[in-house]
Amino acid sequence: MYLERKIDTFLKSWLKRKNHKPLLVKGARQIGKTESIRHFAKKHYRNVVEVNFVDTPAFKTITAGGYKPDAIVAAISRIDNSLRFVPGETLLFFDEVQAHPDITTSLKFFCQDGRYDVICSGSLLGLHYRQIASNSVGYREEFEMQSLDFAEYLWARGYGTGIANEMLAHLVDSAPFSATEMSVFPRVFLDYCITGGMPEVVRTNVESGTFEGILDIQRQLLSAYRDDVRKYAEGLDQTRIVNVLEHIPSQLARENKKFMLSRVEHGARFKDYWGCVEWLRDSGIVNLCHCLNFPELPLKGNYDAAKYKIYFADTGLLVAQLDDGAQEDLRANGNLRTYGGGLFENIVAEAIRKSGGDLYYYKRGDSTLEEDFFLRSGDSLVPVEVKAAGGRSKSLRILIESDKYPDISFGVKVASGNVGFENAVHTIPHFCAFLLKDWLSNRQPANRNPQ
Repeated sequence: MYLERKIDTFLKSWLKRKNHKPLLVKGARQIGKTESIRHFAKKHYRNVVEVNFVDTPAFKTITAGGYKPDAIVAAISRIDNSLRFVPGETLLFFDEVQAHPDITTSLKFFCQDGRYDVICSGSLLGLHYRQIASNSVGYREEFEMQSLDFAEYLWARGYGTGIANEMLAHLVDSAPFSATEMSVFPRVFLDYCITGGMPEVVRTNVESGTFEGILDIQRQLLSAYRDDVRKYAEGLDQTRIVNVLEHIPSQLARENKKFMLSRVEHGARFKDYWGCVEWLRDSGIVNLCHCLNFPELPLKGNYDAAKYKIYFADTGLLVAQLDDGAQEDLRANGNLRTYGGGLFENIVAEAIRKSGGDLYYYKRGDSTLEEDFFLRSGDSLVPVEVKAAGGRSKSLRILIESDKYPDISFGVKVASGNVGFENAVHTIPHFCAFLLKDWLSNRQPANRNPQ
């Protein structure tokens, strides 16, 4: 079963562009990069030459004779003479390039040569980015891939590719979902929260129609991430990296979700652990949410690097790390509140990052004022508050109504209710969190509450 992905559309448009450049696909391990590229290649190329630097380490020698296409093609042919290189009809697919980042130097020459299309893919590329960033600058394109978002999960469940646009129309028009939709979408969204978006997990869930076996798969994936720490975290304290990873669920369960190093290790200091946190971020395992110095524009550079929250990049893997009681309550009873607001915050953080947004929050030191996330919409700063159910949003009201925050004119509450708008606060259901950035781009300013 092939899972349709958003990269499918991107790859088609990339191929159609005249004189398209070599492509570098980045993303965490086991999110479906190789599968999607192979699916695309099979449909659009007569010849596909796949070079995997992990499965066949001998391929690491192909740059020994230089970076020009003729030298690399000759070197590949010496290792495997069954491969065919037909100009204009061949895709060179360099996979697992984290094991041989030097290959990216050749992209400039493949781009100039033009006889072969080239796609590179690999995990943990964020860790090697400093090494490859200067290679072939201006001669390649990049695409960052993540695990399935909710739209892709809906496709896997048999909903048409237009389902996201239909849901977006409700938000843009401030039109509540029907009773039927409000009975179906939250239930499917709960399934997505439990499974997460890792392709193997989603495929198992969809094909079996149950959750049987998915926890074992999720825990195997977490184990593989820990193995990556041991393999690739050079020059860092590997135990500290794993300790940070293990403490994320318990810290998200607290009312104050700022990540506290003192709860990981007594006397821990920022400078001792920041490299470990960066490693997890750059590997694609976690998302960081930085604390703003003040809720105002611009966002970038306006934050305290030593204050942050850590969320799992895939909520399903967070769920897999919950204690057994919380696991049972969630899977058997569908109780998403079982781990407090942290689970909901992780879901929204994941949705924002997968839609291309950055993560920021605010906590005023001299009061209880705190807001979960902030997004930018034109010249406006938009606070986003996440609620497990519904209820009042005191901090959101203060940010909107106070003259101290001139960049803020309206806010968003992500909750379990239907679409709504009242007193400059838009209410959006949890299952629409993945549409937040699209909605802000299409939103028409509202001067009154919809009838």
